[in-house]
Amino acid sequence: MVGTMHAWHAVERGHEVVQIERESEARGASLRNFGQIWVSGRAGGEELETALRARELWEEIGARVEGIGFRANGSLTLVRNERERAVAEAALVRPDAAARGYKLLDADEVRALNPALRGDFIAGLWCERDAAVEPRVAQLRLREALLASPRYTFLPGREVREVVGENAVRDDHGDVHTGDVVVLATGAWLGGLVRDLAGPDLPVRRVRLQMMQTEPLGEALTTSVADADSFRYYPAYKSDALDALNAGQAQAPTAAEHKMQLLMVQRRDGGLTIGDTHEYEHPFAFDTLEDPYDHLTEVVEGFLGRPLPKIRRRWAGVYAQCVDTARVVHRQQVREGVWLVTGPGGRGMTCSPAIAEKTADELGW
Repeated sequence: MVGTMHAWHAVERGHEVVQIERESEARGASLRNFGQIWVSGRAGGEELETALRARELWEEIGARVEGIGFRANGSLTLVRNERERAVAEAALVRPDAAARGYKLLDADEVRALNPALRGDFIAGLWCERDAAVEPRVAQLRLREALLASPRYTFLPGREVREVVGENAVRDDHGDVHTGDVVVLATGAWLGGLVRDLAGPDLPVRRVRLQMMQTEPLGEALTTSVADADSFRYYPAYKSDALDALNAGQAQAPTAAEHKMQLLMVQRRDGGLTIGDTHEYEHPFAFDTLEDPYDHLTEVVEGFLGRPLPKIRRRWAGVYAQCVDTARVVHRQQVREGVWLVTGPGGRGMTCSPAIAEKTADELGW
């Protein structure tokens, strides 16, 4: 998605673009995500500004490109006790709370906004600026729109193997591609050419997660939904109240072991995308574990007040994240005319339009 968004901005500004991809369509983190345009938990400053700008860009692109599925659905982070409510209340007094669209709703107001939530909670932190797109098709629809331009060429099934001279690369077919600038948007692929160009100390790590998707719910889930474990994960919620929560209320053992939070988004077909876990230590497991799925099911059913539909699919994914998680992305000139852009972490789907726009601005496209 990050690479496609760079192509999008370049074509929009009148440039010719050749996009080289190892596979015919995305198979990594660009589709193994929630499709959330997630503003609510972003750190104040650059990260929030990037997310808000990206949200504007997603809305503009969604109005032009059919099938992306942009919807301004907002999100509710549900709380079950007074310690969790205190963290939500602390978020309301942030200087940037209004920019996020924060509002604390009582249980009845939550149910009025999202009637599918009939279960156990006492309040919900509403974030009006959150939105969603369809992750499994968004990159495909963007590429279809780009292909309508005579200035765009898509070359799938090729891997860039070597930087040759200035502003040029050679792919594994032996073909050399030359331009005014080369952008390497390599996702979680951090070895090979990336290591050769950026060296062994690239400040980016890989993160693994597990997620699942259900059959259609049978009713509308009108907002995205999170649980209070997301307070522990997202930097916007740092406060004395969060310290008190961490000191006085331990995570469920499974959630703590797998560094979990609940995020849930309804897809256009009615199914629910639910996750997630975080694994940082290499080597990653090659299998998916059932305990995290059992935990997520219990939490979701508690909020819905009903059993989940049948699980349709489960998957694991890997994304690249800056070691300094306060950094939005790692953008580095690795050779003359060649830039590496990677490491947006779990914010990649949210922020990709604004990340690419900033690259375009900085390079004077």
